[in-house]
Amino acid sequence: MWLNLLIISTLIAMALIVYHHLGYPLALKWLTRHKPMQTNFDEKAYSIANSCTATLPSITIVMPAYNEACWIAEKIRNIAMLDYPSDKLTVLIACDGCTDDTAAIARQTASEPLCQTLKVTVLEFTDNRGKVATLNDAAMQVTTDIIAFSDVSALISFDALQLAAERFRRHSVGVVNSQYGFIHSSTEEKNYWQYQNQIQHREAQLGSALGAHGALYFIRRELFSPLRADTINDDFVLPMEIVGRGYRAEAVAQIHAIELEQTTGQQDFRRRLRIGAGNCQQLLRLMHLLHPRYRGVAFAFASGKALRVLMPFLMLWAFIGSLILSTTAWIFALAAVGQFALYGLVLYWHLRRSTLTHKACKALDYLVVGHTANLIGCLRYLFGLENGHWQRVGQERKS
Repeated sequence: MWLNLLIISTLIAMALIVYHHLGYPLALKWLTRHKPMQTNFDEKAYSIANSCTATLPSITIVMPAYNEACWIAEKIRNIAMLDYPSDKLTVLIACDGCTDDTAAIARQTASEPLCQTLKVTVLEFTDNRGKVATLNDAAMQVTTDIIAFSDVSALISFDALQLAAERFRRHSVGVVNSQYGFIHSSTEEKNYWQYQNQIQHREAQLGSALGAHGALYFIRRELFSPLRADTINDDFVLPMEIVGRGYRAEAVAQIHAIELEQTTGQQDFRRRLRIGAGNCQQLLRLMHLLHPRYRGVAFAFASGKALRVLMPFLMLWAFIGSLILSTTAWIFALAAVGQFALYGLVLYWHLRRSTLTHKACKALDYLVVGHTANLIGCLRYLFGLENGHWQRVGQERKS
């Protein structure tokens, strides 16, 4: 009896591994092949909005900040140059117990001739309470139609606000996501985010984009609900809570948020640990989105996000099961040898990363290291070791 259960569970684990990495992306591509791309914005509506600024929604860009002195001036100047009426735009910088000159630099930059037309408010909180607490307090002070959440270290494309405003002309839309990119990053990281952006656009075609990226996303102000203080992936949980209330989240390829800050491999691994913990948390807290009534959203959430959390555990089970069953059937012996060889090669490549040049090897190394970080992050969350507190990556950056 136990042998049959082991065989079935091992085969299921292998099948889910293949499905998550290959089957799901192919299924998304097939299911959306005849659907119009949601990233193609309505040029007529965009032209009308540009010609009549009175119809544009008011927007507040909310930026939680912790020790962002090196980026805050450039970000404010970037916002000042965006194509949006100054009387419709507000900037709210919420300093979460900063120990550097972030607030002073922000005020000084706001007084520069280029930025004087901006309405900039700087909130200074004495204690470093964490990003979510800061975001909650700042968002509750917003009175405009739309809230744009943005990282200080991410530059916003020139027409991003106009494009987002066009999307919100449809009352069914509650969230608008940007496309995330880098100035400085490894080839593997760039490829990973290009892949994730593509998946998100197809998920949006299927029903609704899943989550957002904290670099830049927009929501209707009346849909904001304060997040629980220990929320880790706030930029996933908040948009998905809105989707759970019946609104769409759209991903717009023409809206760009470009990350300025460069991270090392060690810093990237720390970030991925935290994301892994957040993935586990969001699955447990948003389990209701797996209900069939959410249709395409439920399918994408189960196939993409839920399986991502389970993937390292499934990979371990497939490996252990194959080893145990290797003497019972040649297929399990072959699977055990293949997995052992693959993980051994990845470990070898990872130790020789500085001399690794082959793209496929680098991509496989990045994938397996990501699953490893996901495993550790999930275990940290389940054992209560992830406190959800904001820290900088590298220079104690925000999580």
